[in-house]
Amino acid sequence: MKFTVLGSGSTGNAVLISTETTNVLIDAGLSAREIVRRLALVGLTCDNLDAIVITHEHSDHIGGLRALLKSVRCRVYVSKVTEDAYYWTRAGGTNGDSEATKRRNALKDRTVAIESSQDFRVGDIDFEPFSVPHDAVDNFGFIAKHDGVKLAALTDFGCFTQLMREKLNGCDAIVIESNHSRDMLRLCSVYTWSLKQRIASRHGHLSNEDLADWLTNEFDGSARDIVLAHLSQRANEPHLARLTAETALMMRPPLFPVETKISLTSHKEPTAWFQY
Repeated sequence: MKFTVLGSGSTGNAVLISTETTNVLIDAGLSAREIVRRLALVGLTCDNLDAIVITHEHSDHIGGLRALLKSVRCRVYVSKVTEDAYYWTRAGGTNGDSEATKRRNALKDRTVAIESSQDFRVGDIDFEPFSVPHDAVDNFGFIAKHDGVKLAALTDFGCFTQLMREKLNGCDAIVIESNHSRDMLRLCSVYTWSLKQRIASRHGHLSNEDLADWLTNEFDGSARDIVLAHLSQRANEPHLARLTAETALMMRPPLFPVETKISLTSHKEPTAWFQY
């Protein structure tokens, strides 16, 4: 199994998980044109996609879906409440009937209903969805498994739950949010106070510092790669996020050293393939 993060950030998110026979896109928050371009950069076309899995209805995770469905033939795996929210929610407010109708028509007979309590399979990849705390109607993280390899992908959550801690044990790789620096968020002149409060809340986004605390005290050390995702372009800095995470790994008790590599994602270009 291998994966690449096609793009991650407030402007759009998409992760591609692949085996020799199956290709699954997690989220379609980039524009359809960008998804097609970035698929080509990693050696695939829309015809290669076997499924699109949607984590939640926020535009940076689903905004490119309607246009993308014109180019792909695969099904969309999405929870019923997230699907309903997609028809009516948009950054800044609700859609008019015309946009809701377009979205309904695009997804007609194309969806497979999923739930956080039920595993599902696409091709030869097994998925374990699980709920994560975020201000969406039904936000999921996922474990993807194939041939003994276990990958976790979870962004857009404000804090770790016991369920999440358990799911992250024994993973070979983890794509995880490191959204903001607490100090940079506090000092960010562009964000309103209410937006800062939302981001910093337990249903907002995870900070570098919160991720560092988990890496030092709770990470089981099994993952060969931890890939930092959804970095804020205004309240974070990539090298700071990486340094905070790497320092946290070095601060682990001497009896529990790890050889885990910290990597960064970009909102502009896909990462290299991570292969297992």
